[in-house]
Amino acid sequence: MLGGLCSAGLPSLLSTSLTVPSTSSAQANAILTGHFGENIEGTFTVVLASPGTNPSPGALDQLNERLRAAARVVPGSRVTSLRPAAGILYGNVATSLDLQQAARFTGPLRRALRAAGISGALVTGAPALQSDITPILTDDLHRGELFALLVALLVLLAVLGPSASLLVPFIVAACTMSTSLIVIYLLAHRFLMVLYVPNVVELIGLGLAIDYSLLIVHRYREELTDDGVPVPDAIVGTMASAGRTVLVSGVAVALGLSALLLVPVPFVRSLGFAGLVVPLVSMAAAVTLQPALLSLLGRRAQAATSRATSDRARGGARAIWPRLGRAVTRRPVAVATCSVLVLVIAATSIAWLQLTPGSVTAIPQDIGAAKGLALLRSRGGPGIITPVEIVVATKAPGGAMRPSVYAATIRLATALSEDPEAFIVSVGTVPPYVDPSRRYGQIVVIGRHDFGDRQSQELVDRIRSTEIPAARFPAGVVVSVGGAPAQGVDFLNRVYGSLPWIIALVLALAYLWLLRAFRSLLLPLMAVLLDLLSVAAAYGLLVVVFRFGVGADVFGLYRVSQIEGWVPVFLFAMLFGLSMDYEVFFVSRMRESWDAGMDTKDSITDGLAHTGRVVSAAALIMVGALLGLVFGRIAGLQELGVGLALGVLLDATVVRGLLMPSLMALCGRWNWWLPVPVARVMLTRPSPLAERGAMAVEP
Repeated sequence: MLGGLCSAGLPSLLSTSLTVPSTSSAQANAILTGHFGENIEGTFTVVLASPGTNPSPGALDQLNERLRAAARVVPGSRVTSLRPAAGILYGNVATSLDLQQAARFTGPLRRALRAAGISGALVTGAPALQSDITPILTDDLHRGELFALLVALLVLLAVLGPSASLLVPFIVAACTMSTSLIVIYLLAHRFLMVLYVPNVVELIGLGLAIDYSLLIVHRYREELTDDGVPVPDAIVGTMASAGRTVLVSGVAVALGLSALLLVPVPFVRSLGFAGLVVPLVSMAAAVTLQPALLSLLGRRAQAATSRATSDRARGGARAIWPRLGRAVTRRPVAVATCSVLVLVIAATSIAWLQLTPGSVTAIPQDIGAAKGLALLRSRGGPGIITPVEIVVATKAPGGAMRPSVYAATIRLATALSEDPEAFIVSVGTVPPYVDPSRRYGQIVVIGRHDFGDRQSQELVDRIRSTEIPAARFPAGVVVSVGGAPAQGVDFLNRVYGSLPWIIALVLALAYLWLLRAFRSLLLPLMAVLLDLLSVAAAYGLLVVVFRFGVGADVFGLYRVSQIEGWVPVFLFAMLFGLSMDYEVFFVSRMRESWDAGMDTKDSITDGLAHTGRVVSAAALIMVGALLGLVFGRIAGLQELGVGLALGVLLDATVVRGLLMPSLMALCGRWNWWLPVPVARVMLTRPSPLAERGAMAVEP
């Protein structure tokens, strides 16, 4: 119940802000907010269709007066007069409110406009877009959850059969999601949290929690196959094997998501917080709630079909996974070569991957904010709602109007007016181009493309690197570039500038963690490299679907030339963790077989026989949960869902089902090697090559 209450109150605490602290755009936007009363993320744009000729001056004055009266419902608002543009009138209701605060006044502003007699007014801008998208995300989440639960139910029925144990994964998942939402709700009072967080937490959390619970229930039923084993002993044995595997896997997922916490951008960090909560809570539920539920369940976990299931798990000659294991270990070179070829082909489309900080067009077009935006873009140009705002900061009141400063400002504005990307360049000596103290001035540049397009990004780069230095501002004058296009450029630069080092750190930590878990030097290295290959293939397929449009129309997906910049980062972190999941599931069971005395090929086959069915089921459940994102109506979540779903499918089949066992077969006994000095440092038992006599003669 508490989780439901937190879920209901969470949307009002969320934001889509792309602000990047300690950057040129953040500095410019802070000046615009503090001295011009204009927060770029808190500004509404009111659009009016103007059929026929433009209104007379008297009629226009009357409309402006009505607009100002209506705008009083927004605290501290400042209204710019309506301006004509190709058959429309548009004006801004600027505020110093942040995005979350301003979004709450979208409805009151629309009602006030109607009450003021401004019929047909469309309200758009960042706050209106956030306000209109929030209920869409909620509706998409509910539909996605229903679909994910249906897929999970069908898969669990196929794996566990009609038994009481079928309820356990759903109970664990419900408690996991509820607890995760409570944690996120508390974090949202302290940190910026992205509007997409509930969808990510609930759908991915649902899949992960059911996967972990399924692994434990499946192992518990195996432990119960011997009628003489008491239930408490079966639970202890289950938690010692499958429970340990879940802990190792959960920590691996958490390590991947922890990379996002190191990215110095609030938007990405919030996704890191949200993503990190899910595996941590899932682990806690798996090792505390799950044993209690198994204890209550007792032997009722067994169904009429459980013995047949157990026989298949023991590796009957007709079982798919044992046969696959034997086929792979017989021809490891051919299998490895073909698998790598498939993944490399999938990854080649990365060459066409282009990023955007965000999109204001790849959203449902039937909402009010989107209609206003479409009308404004079609009549006034794509960049009209998200101009580049160049702020000239001097040290004293009146400094912006000093002859030397203003001359440099004019030189900059003149140069920009000759730039092919600049549609309109505005500058002046009165508000809104100077603040009341005249210490600060600004140049407004309306581009010909949307704020995240490559051309807009290049315009910002030219202004910063070429045009501002060429304008020759006097010493002591600070010129910073703000507005949504500059904020987007800083967002991408800050995220991807530090990402290689962060990824290297995460890979190193994951290697050390798996080294201790697998008691092997080679297997963790193999796991890390295969994870990178899985992520690369997912990136390539993301481009194939969204940029090249393969399958996009069939599934109702957007066609976009650029992928939203946060998606590849979160996709890496999440897919890295999920790939580790399947690696841990498989290798932990293979390690058990190896430690029990089997040679490498037999341990590979036995591990696949016991774990392949449950891993494939877990992958299907996770894909079902991710399709809840794919079938939503927001482009960024579609991109994330497609990338994760295809990545999980590739990883659970080609990578873990074929490539990993083939490489292990080629490496032979070296898979299990952990020399004594390394084991001592890692505080675990060694695994020297000569530990068993059988190793010395193994091929």
